[in-house]
Amino acid sequence: MEIITFQSMGPGLPLEFRVSVSNSEVGLASLSIAAFVLRLNFTNGEISNTEVSASYRHISLKILGEFPKVLEGVSFELGQQKSQFRISMQSPVENLLMTLESFNRQFQIGEKEREAVKWGWEREMGKTMFHVVNAYTRAAQFEGLLAEASYWLQRVRGMVLGMVK
Repeated sequence: MEIITFQSMGPGLPLEFRVSVSNSEVGLASLSIAAFVLRLNFTNGEISNTEVSASYRHISLKILGEFPKVLEGVSFELGQQKSQFRISMQSPVENLLMTLESFNRQFQIGEKEREAVKWGWEREMGKTMFHVVNAYTRAAQFEGLLAEASYWLQRVRGMVLGMVK
């Protein structure tokens, strides 16, 4: 189940802010509730470092009691992310390549992933933090990356966006 809110952040930047609720049919995974953002001209979404997502091992009365509170928290988180997107679009970056390299070091991005970030940057060039964070989402599409590396680059994007104040 996904609860979808569509919002365009500007020309060519349609985003969907979503809440995902998932459960395993055979008990191998827990019930989880999380927020994420999907940039519609990409096939992957940002995986946010959200503090509000919830995970329960088994469906129980506890979940039913906490469900409205969790949804309210995730909804608040989506509002925060929308605000961070707006701020990132209005935040100029003076030395973009140095900024990317700094994030690569901070998040311990490996050599192959750095190549992917460079490739992503070449396709997302711009002058704001919005372009910096989107270089990581684009990098996740780099051919030859392992699934774990693509996932990590999407997580890095969410963490970088989370730093925007």
